[in-house]
Amino acid sequence: MKMILLHIHDDRGADGRLQAACDIARACNAHVRCVQVTPMPSLMAADVYGGAGYAPSIAAELHDIADSFRHRVEAHLAHEDVAWDWVQMDGDSVAGLLAAAHLADLIVASLPEHGRATMQDPLPIVADLALGGRTPVLAVPATARSLPVAGQAMVAWDGSEQSCAALRAAVPLLRLADHVDIVTVEEGGGTDFPATGAPEYLARHSVKARLHCWAKGDHPVECALREAIDTLGADWMVMGAFGHGRWRERIFGGVSHAMLRTARVPLLLAH
Repeated sequence: MKMILLHIHDDRGADGRLQAACDIARACNAHVRCVQVTPMPSLMAADVYGGAGYAPSIAAELHDIADSFRHRVEAHLAHEDVAWDWVQMDGDSVAGLLAAAHLADLIVASLPEHGRATMQDPLPIVADLALGGRTPVLAVPATARSLPVAGQAMVAWDGSEQSCAALRAAVPLLRLADHVDIVTVEEGGGTDFPATGAPEYLARHSVKARLHCWAKGDHPVECALREAIDTLGADWMVMGAFGHGRWRERIFGGVSHAMLRTARVPLLLAH
């Protein structure tokens, strides 16, 4: 991984994802591209009250706020010993990040964690980023303070197209991990790929991994994954995103939807 795209936004997850991006950049000798998208309300449309006349002053105020936060982030980056640059744009956050990510190896954003209750909560954009482009997403919990790249990594494996994509995307980081655990949750019914496919693939990339078949029991798959994270001491996890489609998962429930709301470790996602 040589180009890390970092979502810049002033929220309570900003420090965690900034540090995670810097940790990856140092470990991979990569470049961090800071992308700051300033959302501009639809103020220019005419209205009967003449509110559009305030648009220039409101836009200027939003840019002043964005510039103030940029100075804070740049002051932090000055002490991180990583290469970086800055891209500023106006518009929709998801569209802007995806446009900037065409030649990025990873997007670093924050987990939404139970939705957005206040303006200081991270924007709930991880699912849109994972589904909207081809760049893998590292979703960092708002409470995280770093990413232990060389720590314990866990791969959630079910043989699906999504989990294969996530596994391939994660290889550069898995090579740096001290330990890699592959967890297959036993649901019954079988998969298109044998469980041994993942460790065999990683072995060909010089990554040693331990395979675990985790009993699902009477609980949802996400409960088994969270139990595996705690038991194995995983610092971060790799998983495929939205194998059944985002809206189906939102309505009927699904592993991706649940993990985005409840994960306590960074998730490397790919669709």
